Amino acid sequence: MTIAIGQKSRTNRSGRKSAGRSADNLADRRRAAYERAQRIRTGEGGLRSRYQDATSRDPKPVGYYVIAAVSIILVLFGLVMVMSSSSIVSFNRGDSAWKLFRRQAVYAGMGAVGMMFAYKLKLDILHKIARVGPVVGLGLMLLAWVPGLGVEVNGARAWIQLFDQRFQPSEFMKLFIVIYGADLLSRRLDRMHDWRVTMKPFGLVVAAGAGLSLIQSDFGSCAVMVGIGFVVLFLAGAPLFPLITVAGIGGAFGALLVALRPDKFVRITSFFELYENRGHSTYQVYQSLISLSNGGVTGTGIGAGTGKWGYVPLAHSDFIFATLAEEMGFLGVIGLIALFTFLIYFGFQAAISCRTSFGRLLAGGISGWFLIQICINIGGVIGAIPVTGLTLPFISFGGSSLIVSMVAAGLLMNVARRPR
Repeated sequence: MTIAIGQKSRTNRSGRKSAGRSADNLADRRRAAYERAQRIRTGEGGLRSRYQDATSRDPKPVGYYVIAAVSIILVLFGLVMVMSSSSIVSFNRGDSAWKLFRRQAVYAGMGAVGMMFAYKLKLDILHKIARVGPVVGLGLMLLAWVPGLGVEVNGARAWIQLFDQRFQPSEFMKLFIVIYGADLLSRRLDRMHDWRVTMKPFGLVVAAGAGLSLIQSDFGSCAVMVGIGFVVLFLAGAPLFPLITVAGIGGAFGALLVALRPDKFVRITSFFELYENRGHSTYQVYQSLISLSNGGVTGTGIGAGTGKWGYVPLAHSDFIFATLAEEMGFLGVIGLIALFTFLIYFGFQAAISCRTSFGRLLAGGISGWFLIQICINIGGVIGAIPVTGLTLPFISFGGSSLIVSMVAAGLLMNVARRPR
């Protein structure tokens, strides 16, 4: 009997200890679950942190590598062509034949820093500066009329001179328009049917930038800004009827302004009679066509072209495509267009695969911007459309264009490196 009582007592004590341990384990599990939930909410060690760690490591999507490789190749390609086409210009000015090339190489280095910064930048930061960008861009464009700062180049007062350096504010405004539009419309996608809260504020920014460019006689930048606006609105799902209406009104207004200025009217319409006006208003385009025909299939060779010897004005800048076609021939032209096609195609692919509306509109806007500017530049060089004075992205001489193009490519890489 005593033994049975002792056994029962020991059994009760072990049962109480087991129950105590179970309660302690349950409390520990609850405390661990609570701490894990807190880490998930703060992003420390939780799902968000693991997602960020996983997406920051390789392998990245193929599109990221294509955009990065093509951008670098285009920059190097452009440096070679600037070296070839600008040496005669520099020599005729009494400077070193390497002067413009060295300057372009410095711009490429600055652009590389900007590209890396744009690639590493958290896109959330762009949301915070999106509204400030257009104000800065418009302010810089207005400085072109300040005496001592603004200078006129080739009939367009769209440049700012600082010491011995010039830069074109409209190039930066293009990027600001893309960022502002992507931020604004991504926050109002559910109200795209209401043009007052979507198209109106974005359209005012686009109209301000394009209008200043038009007043400055920078028709190319005006056309690109308007094109960027339509691309971003279309990708955001804006109704087509208001877009077409705005396009018609804007086109009529632009045509009226051009018609009121005889010199600009002749410049815009002279390409219809290219051969007849070859001695004056279409001289540059006519000479570029001669350079294009001299290139043949394989070209004359790097440095062996004749158009840059004064026959084709701005052969190192706006008309560098003519120099490239002459020295590298039809095969070189096909290679360049293929590189641009890869960049634009995978830029739109990055936009399609992006999980956030902001990244989608940002990548799509930049890709559309490149497509529009490339078509306008090459179209003007071959005489298919009026000459507007636009640079060829990554290729033409010019610090503003090169740096901004490389920063935009960095943002494309930022979006393409992972589906967000």
